[in-house]
Amino acid sequence: MAWLIGLLNLTDAKAPDCMARILIADDDELIAELASEVLIDAGHACGWVTSAEEAWACVQRKRPDVLLLDHTMPGQSGLTLLRRLRQSAQFYDLPVIMFTAMNGAADEAQAIYAGAQDFIRKPFDPAVLVQRVGWMIRVRGDRPRHVDLRTALAIDDACPAPPMAMARRMI
Repeated sequence: MAWLIGLLNLTDAKAPDCMARILIADDDELIAELASEVLIDAGHACGWVTSAEEAWACVQRKRPDVLLLDHTMPGQSGLTLLRRLRQSAQFYDLPVIMFTAMNGAADEAQAIYAGAQDFIRKPFDPAVLVQRVGWMIRVRGDRPRHVDLRTALAIDDACPAPPMAMARRMI
């Protein structure tokens, strides 16, 4: 757990050499450690846990910028955790990349449908991992790390609908 304490103690202000805080939830410790080392070498703060329950506890203590989530873990599955995150008013917008050995198109579709933003298959190419995590961080861009659900809904309600959408509503 010592490797995780450093991740959790980081301040919300990112250090210049630290691009993002990343949490990896994977029951395969070798894969998790390798992925963590790759991401640390790329300049990110990274830690890993081996179960969905530990991932949920870590996310509640200190929200990561990105969660790499294995689909199949003992106990609660990664997909169940993903659904739990998406149903949570606090974590509905947490960027999640499924990080799994499952390789079927149906598995990928299921993960995307449940709310994952991306899907990386294992064994992984380190360059692809760094690229996809970087892409996820860039996509988040200028958006705040988190907007509570009530505020997000209020913002959506305050934005005027496009003229075409309004015309369809009137008919």
